[in-house]
Amino acid sequence: MGIFKPKELHEFLASHGVHAKKSLSQNFLIDGNILDKIVKAAEIKKDDLVYEIGPGPGALTEKLLEAKAKVIAIEMDRTLARALDRGQKNLTVIEADCLKFDWKNIPKKAKVVANLPYKITTPILATLLPLYNKISTITVMVQREVALRFIAKKNTKDYSSFTIFLQFFADAEYCFTISPNCFYPKPKVDSALVKLTLKKPPNLDHPEKFFQFVRTAFQKRRKMLRASLKKDYPNLNLAPFETARPEQLSLQDFLSLFTHASVNNDL
Repeated sequence: MGIFKPKELHEFLASHGVHAKKSLSQNFLIDGNILDKIVKAAEIKKDDLVYEIGPGPGALTEKLLEAKAKVIAIEMDRTLARALDRGQKNLTVIEADCLKFDWKNIPKKAKVVANLPYKITTPILATLLPLYNKISTITVMVQREVALRFIAKKNTKDYSSFTIFLQFFADAEYCFTISPNCFYPKPKVDSALVKLTLKKPPNLDHPEKFFQFVRTAFQKRRKMLRASLKKDYPNLNLAPFETARPEQLSLQDFLSLFTHASVNNDL
């Protein structure tokens, strides 16, 4: 159908009486080359089970189906969800909020592809990343500034508690930048595609406590750890990190500190 072409897209939207909704952060891709690059970056193969979050009019859906994948498209916009089913083979459309979808019961190892609005990026990844036994990769399009946090190295301004959270569950790869000109309507910022390869996380009894520990450290990222952690974890031996700032510590460093805090009943 070529729904990514501006003329076809406008005709499709008009025929269904819909428009891009700002409340849902809907920006539709109108660049076929970018769509092909997304499918290539996600390494979509024949018979792959692919969950697509927020397919909208279905431009990327068409490309995934052309790659012979089995696609389950999750769309919360009722009109778009119903219009997405155009009799395509290997496509199942589910009208649902992806944050309320039962991800834990998906049937087998799957790949996820998504264009994520900023406001749901953290909660949906928090849901999906622990499912390494169900999901192999998550290929997501996000705002470029968010993507930089995904792949940030320590000792950089983009390195954050969210970076540590991501590293705990996955290896992140920055694929490419996407210009606002590739969308309708045109967003105000650049986007980027990032591929997350899920892995078995470190073995912790209470990972949620570990993430709180890391967040506490980063809440005062300009302060040394002895200032940012000592109040909440008074028995913590910070050597050799006492004068370090949180952005100077790796995931392994934080895990070591957390283990020590657990042993000393600081948690």
